[in-house]
Amino acid sequence: MTAILLLFLVGTVLLVFEVFMPSSVLGILGGVAMLGGCIVAFMNYGVRGGSLAVLAGLAILGLALYAEFGLLPKTRIGKRFFLNEAIGEISQPPVADAATVVGQRCEAVTTLAPTGYVLLDGRRYEAFSQSGHVGKGTVLRVVAVDNFRLTVTKP
Repeated sequence: MTAILLLFLVGTVLLVFEVFMPSSVLGILGGVAMLGGCIVAFMNYGVRGGSLAVLAGLAILGLALYAEFGLLPKTRIGKRFFLNEAIGEISQPPVADAATVVGQRCEAVTTLAPTGYVLLDGRRYEAFSQSGHVGKGTVLRVVAVDNFRLTVTKP
């Protein structure tokens, strides 16, 4: 009985520390310790004792999850661990407005093999050539706007 309680105690402590030092290593070790406690309970006390240990383990896990996600975010310390608002900014400006650039002519400022850079209305864009290898200085036409680049082809 002592080994079972000790394994459950160690597992619970490791799960609590997992909240404050997230790396999943402590959580995995805590889960293994609690699983070991359940196995020892099955070996020493049979199906009934093992089942009670599994139920106790699930109850401890449920309480730990409730404390972590239900109670902790409401505390002063917990508010530092959780994000409460989204960042509304983006890391990259949009490539271009598709409605204004599709069909426009541009010039390759680097060799497109098949990607490179083009100049459109005095602005440099990354581009992908559907025509394959295109030399520097070639006049191209924009056919689409991808997530991060223009799709161009020979006119």
